[in-house]
Amino acid sequence: MKKNGGDIRTCIDYRIAIQPIKLTQYPLPLIDDLLIGFESGLWGVQSVLEAVHKTTGLVPFGEPQPTHEWQNYFDAGEYQFGRLANCLVLGCDCLGKIQYLDATEADEPVLIANAICIHEEDFGTLWKHTDVFTAKGSVRRQRRLVIPFFVTVGNYDYGLYWYFYLDDKIELECKATGIVFSSGLPEGEYDFATEMAPRLGAPCRQHLPSARLDVVIDGNKCHVDELEVRRLPISPETPVGNAFKRVVTRLERESDAQREADNKLGRDWLIASSEKVKRLGRPTGYALYPEGAPLLLAEDDSSIKRVQYATKHLWVTQYARGEMWAAGYTPNRHPGHAGLPAYTKANRSVDGEDIVV
Repeated sequence: MKKNGGDIRTCIDYRIAIQPIKLTQYPLPLIDDLLIGFESGLWGVQSVLEAVHKTTGLVPFGEPQPTHEWQNYFDAGEYQFGRLANCLVLGCDCLGKIQYLDATEADEPVLIANAICIHEEDFGTLWKHTDVFTAKGSVRRQRRLVIPFFVTVGNYDYGLYWYFYLDDKIELECKATGIVFSSGLPEGEYDFATEMAPRLGAPCRQHLPSARLDVVIDGNKCHVDELEVRRLPISPETPVGNAFKRVVTRLERESDAQREADNKLGRDWLIASSEKVKRLGRPTGYALYPEGAPLLLAEDDSSIKRVQYATKHLWVTQYARGEMWAAGYTPNRHPGHAGLPAYTKANRSVDGEDIVV
């Protein structure tokens, strides 16, 4: 991350968990002593992200009883996520050598001391190889830069952890902790809650967070390719039936770029530059690996119409100022289909454009 002033902004808005962080990612160090080597001329600074946001997070309940059927909480979006930030404590929330960042709320400034902490931690083996002829080996440790942020929303506590690894990987982990919501249970077996004590249980519910990435992979002009692995039937070209190959599909317009994960096909998405290529002629890019967790489980004609973002794992839109919120700016005050469904209605091009995922 660049060290010069202005690249890291830490003001926390009541509608934004963490204000934009401009990022640059550095390549790995040289790997020498073996048969593997990288030319020092390949070194450079690559732009990756203009801004990252945690925009919306819904907790829909799956309990059909009248006492719970109405419960659909926008823990991020309705409850002013940023204003509920914790003050982090050394030795409890963060360990080791820590750089703390205070945050200031917007509108009526209130200082939140130690709202964000930055530290580095070991993360096991990054790379290892032993030459079978010389028995000479080499190993590199993996380390990651950790930027956590905690909020408390009623009974729940959420930890948002951004990880930046030595191999250029970027990861967002959303930790849900705190105390689960509980209520009384009817007698006998009950499928819509997990029993915690006699006649006391935690109703079924989902946690559906969303993240907004304003990507700048070596420039503002980018595209997204969907990557899948498919097996091939027996044919004259593949007579023994062992063949499989990678299938690449370009997502050209916003209607094409509303996608669901499919672990059976190993589906992921390559966010790549439309302006720069590597030495082998392929574009520079980052792969986005989805977890493939269940999407919104409520029926389409249920009362939950304000969270259409949660019906897809991936949305790609053309950048437009003001299009910031997956479920709309006021997710609990519109009749439905605001946010991403409204943003993508124009079906703009996302091939070689300034895009957001």
